Amino acid sequence: MSEPIKKEKNKDSMKNIIVVSLAVCFVCSIVVSSAAVFLKPQRLANKDLDRNRNILEAAGLYDKASGQQVNIAEQFEKFEIRLVDLQEKRVLSDLEASDLGIDPASYDQRKAAKDPEISKELETAEDIASISRRARYSTIYLLKDDSGDIEKVVLPLHGYGLWSILYGFIAVKGDMNTVSGITFYEHGETAGLGGEVDNPAWKGLWPGKSLYKGDEVGLRVIKGNANPANSNFDYQIDGLSGATLTSKGVENMVVYWMGDEGFGPILDDLRS
Repeated sequence: MSEPIKKEKNKDSMKNIIVVSLAVCFVCSIVVSSAAVFLKPQRLANKDLDRNRNILEAAGLYDKASGQQVNIAEQFEKFEIRLVDLQEKRVLSDLEASDLGIDPASYDQRKAAKDPEISKELETAEDIASISRRARYSTIYLLKDDSGDIEKVVLPLHGYGLWSILYGFIAVKGDMNTVSGITFYEHGETAGLGGEVDNPAWKGLWPGKSLYKGDEVGLRVIKGNANPANSNFDYQIDGLSGATLTSKGVENMVVYWMGDEGFGPILDDLRS
């Protein structure tokens, strides 16, 4: 009597394909999740390092374009990090910040702006920077000289350009009026056009410009090039060629954040 013929298993059956696919997906998800968990401290450290580098760059203590070697952590220690209340328009003491449960060194202003409890929804008329909501609290960075006098203040700012919200820092000298520098660390503007906000040559136009003309923010990003013979030259920044809307967005951002709803009263307080 002949033995029954055994049917060979079809390794290419739909069932096998689904099982193998699920197994591969499961293994990959484990690998990706594990990597995300283990690398989170390094990712956060890199984020802090990038923020600190941009603060130094705005303050003129780091020139990325020159390739100079700078100990970012050591340089950043020169700054005093303070929390400010944009609603009450004043700088808070360390004790007040502690009572709020906020550590200025790790405070996330972008996250806070999404929390209705500690942010303000802006009306259309006042939202010239097109940011929708403004966090009540912000951090500022003070650089003091050996006598304890404020040498520079670095302020975070953000606003809408053409395609995206631009995030950056602006540094102001101790007179609370003269720009020391500006830098942007995140945006989605068009490379070669609005993306020229990253161009060292354009950022080099900002130092020495004046923010305030009387009681109002007078600094403007104009169309074309600023003329040194013009009486408003100290308040004018050359516009970005072919990027009118990005240029206007940067101007609106500066006007908002340096104005009464932003850091204007804080700078007045520090000046006095």
